[in-house]
Amino acid sequence: MTEPIVTFQNIHKSFGDVEVLKGINLDIKPAEKVAIIGPSGSGKTTIIRLLMTLEKPTSGDIIVDGKNLWKMDKNGKLVDANEKHLRQVRGDIGMVFQHFNLFPHMTILENCMTAPIHVKSEDKKTAKQRSIEMLEKVGLGDKLDNYPSQLSGGQKQRVAMARALVMRPKVMLFDEVTSALDPELVGEVLEVIRDIAKEGEMAMILVTHEMDFALDVADKVLFLDEGVIAEQGTASEVIEHSKNERLQSFLKRFRA
Repeated sequence: MTEPIVTFQNIHKSFGDVEVLKGINLDIKPAEKVAIIGPSGSGKTTIIRLLMTLEKPTSGDIIVDGKNLWKMDKNGKLVDANEKHLRQVRGDIGMVFQHFNLFPHMTILENCMTAPIHVKSEDKKTAKQRSIEMLEKVGLGDKLDNYPSQLSGGQKQRVAMARALVMRPKVMLFDEVTSALDPELVGEVLEVIRDIAKEGEMAMILVTHEMDFALDVADKVLFLDEGVIAEQGTASEVIEHSKNERLQSFLKRFRA
């Protein structure tokens, strides 16, 4: 049996008095593609933010490639992880945000080169070569010297993907990456994600409201509702054949 690349063990997360995640248990295998669907406020983005160490769990453990993300060993005891440990474990995780988060004063090539040079200490030549490869992969090899302000929303999102891919992550996170795009740009971004998924190298976690896309790409779909995994299974089982009334009600909004 292959060890999971990501494991959530009884994860709870509260913001003040509001418990957003209520005991999440989840295994994600290497190269597995997992879509997370569910209504607003169900905890989907919180799962992603915990993995990126943007939020800390209230209780429970997250294991990434055999290492505890939020805890570390000190003299034989598990203690809260320090920043160095968090950075080291998080180094295997890439994320594409809703709103691109590109540096406006840098060309798109420079945007992609910055992290490998400063985070992974790659030499400039290697970082440049790989950045060009990734920008070509997402269809932007002719825009290397352009600035973000010169690109469409869909192109900016593809730069954000290239920037994440340059870091060679073992797990890639996509948080509603089409929600900030004009409708006519959604297709081009989803097509790039499809192509990345087909290569099969990375585990992918996709928070999405694009049900046809989830059916096409995901090996497993989770339906999150009120902080718990209310349903999980293959994309077909969850999206097309579930008897869960809450899920059926949710899905009706996306079906003409």
